[in-house]
Amino acid sequence: MLYYALVFLIVAIIAGLLGFGAIAFAAAGVAKILFFIFIILFLLSLVRHIGSRA
Repeated sequence: MLYYALVFLIVAIIAGLLGFGAIAFAAAGVAKILFFIFIILFLLSLVRHIGSRA
């Protein structure tokens, strides 16, 4: 999932440099959402792993 967030971030940067503002804005939004989902799932996995060890 982090891979897809980075791909959308790169697409947003390239689109922004080429002047495609709407596409860059949309791709950046998708990258931001995927990144936050990744962080939430990572933290849940970390808490679950620590909880199972105790």
